[in-house]
Amino acid sequence: MEAQSTGIYFNPWDKSFRDNPYPYYRALLDGSPRTIDLFGQPAVIVTRYADVTAILRDWARFSSVQQISPEVRQRGLFRGAATMLFSDPPVQTRLRRLVSRDFTPRRIREMEPRIREIATHLLDEVEGRGSLEVMADLANALPVMVIAEMLGVPPEQYQTFKEWSDIIIAGENTIPGQPMPDDVVKIINQLRSYFAREIEKRRTQPGPDLISALVAAHVDNEAMSAEELIAFVVLLLLAGNETTTNLIGNGMLALGRHPDQMELLRRSPELGPRAIEEMLRYDGPVQATSRRATAAVEIGGTAIPAGAECFILLAAANHDPAQFPDPDRFDITREVRDHVAFGEGVHYCIGAPLARLEGAIAIGETLRRFPKLHLSDPSAPLTYKGSYFLRGLDSLRMEIR
Repeated sequence: MEAQSTGIYFNPWDKSFRDNPYPYYRALLDGSPRTIDLFGQPAVIVTRYADVTAILRDWARFSSVQQISPEVRQRGLFRGAATMLFSDPPVQTRLRRLVSRDFTPRRIREMEPRIREIATHLLDEVEGRGSLEVMADLANALPVMVIAEMLGVPPEQYQTFKEWSDIIIAGENTIPGQPMPDDVVKIINQLRSYFAREIEKRRTQPGPDLISALVAAHVDNEAMSAEELIAFVVLLLLAGNETTTNLIGNGMLALGRHPDQMELLRRSPELGPRAIEEMLRYDGPVQATSRRATAAVEIGGTAIPAGAECFILLAAANHDPAQFPDPDRFDITREVRDHVAFGEGVHYCIGAPLARLEGAIAIGETLRRFPKLHLSDPSAPLTYKGSYFLRGLDSLRMEIR
């Protein structure tokens, strides 16, 4: 598919586009928002940093509520229940307030020793080998273990959860407007049924876990409905797991491709926070999001009609030279806190501090433990997972000796 009258290519369902979207982003950044034909429906592609942030901050005119058919809704993850990701204020505000107390900076800091303990254990398993499979050994395992522990899921379920998550995320790459494939719907039903049972169990047998806290949470004497609880827990498992997995994997790849930056970070671990921000900007785990215009509005000199679907390319905005000088250069000394890898405005990712902490611990501990770490084959082709929106590697092999 091409932008009308421009010849610029945008097709996130094309494997070659997904594998390396950044050259396409460079072309798309050279101009205002463009309207394309997206499988027979007009859609506005927004790439420039100023335009992206303007839309993300304007929830009143750019809605996060999805417009999908009843058939697609009934086969989807949330079955029509409101979620923080796909709702607008005041519904989104109520949901965020109900869960925010479990994601405060103090609560996240309290988790640091346990996250470090898990990362240490995972790296201990690698110590006797000559190589590290970054995704299988570390990036896939750490986030799902952390989230599952938060939810009170027993360890024997961790691998099943990760497999479910991978299948569902791949299914999310379904062409817009099309129902989920049957095999994905089957996994969705299993995941939802599991959490429905766990939620009901916590109503009479609460424990020191996040599900119990959410069941008990009230704001202005109002609690989450059963469907909202299921939707949030499912969202937390998928988003909290996949985004952090991809932050670790993409970050390790960037360091492997830039050995000077890896050595700098190893010698100067105090650069860790800056390094994580640069990894998020340079090759972020979330490539895009979407909004629907609720009124006619002009953005970046382009008239956007009411009802228009807008593709907001977060990763393109993070490579906008008007905001980030020399944006295609990976530089862990860069001072950058204003990227949009975690969104912007009322929908800014509530789990961002946790993802940053997990990424910093996983990458920092790996560099500390393995001073000779390097890519096994820098020229080897890379395989990415099926989802465009969540950019992550299938595998990444590095040598530790």
